Amino acid sequence: MAVSGLLMLGYLVAHVAGNLKVFFGPEEFNAYGHWLRVMGAPVLHHEWALWLVRIVLLAAVVAHAVSAYQLSRRDVRARPTAYVHRRKRSSYATRTMRWGGIILALFIVWHVLDLTTGTVHPGGFEEGKPYQNVVDTFSTWYGNVIYIVAMLAVGLHVRHGFWSAAQTLGVGNARRERLLRGLANGLALVLTAGFISVPVAVMTGVVG
Repeated sequence: MAVSGLLMLGYLVAHVAGNLKVFFGPEEFNAYGHWLRVMGAPVLHHEWALWLVRIVLLAAVVAHAVSAYQLSRRDVRARPTAYVHRRKRSSYATRTMRWGGIILALFIVWHVLDLTTGTVHPGGFEEGKPYQNVVDTFSTWYGNVIYIVAMLAVGLHVRHGFWSAAQTLGVGNARRERLLRGLANGLALVLTAGFISVPVAVMTGVVG
């Protein structure tokens, strides 16, 4: 779970950096979208590198989901009887990791159908014009609601997940606790703000 989570975290950092190119206008954002399809050329054929990234990400998502299920079942077997006292001992992010994961899984499906295949895209999906497709999506109230709710879930998931991964991989200890918690909070804040800034920019007319 820790390794697959860190793989997806690395992708999120790269993804938000690419998304922020939308603020530089349609030419640069569309050029970035084109580059994703030709990266690795001429060694790799058209979209080969992109499909390789997609396959690795899919494997990471599946491994993460399977690990979450296995850990959940192990936890149930270890404590078949519920605690008598129900005082909350964990953070909000910790308690919502499971539902946050489900929200993100559903969002990934919607996001792919919206901006990759165009199946549920509002209006006319235009192949090779990601800038206009992004503007179209965030010109709808439901596109904004779905995206912003999912990105808030990303923030909570990253905040707790980064910390947990550090503990699992043996990086965390008492001396590094404050640093790791600060990194987890900082990453969660930067990613959430970066992703949400795009729909907000479209809604306010900064991008459009």
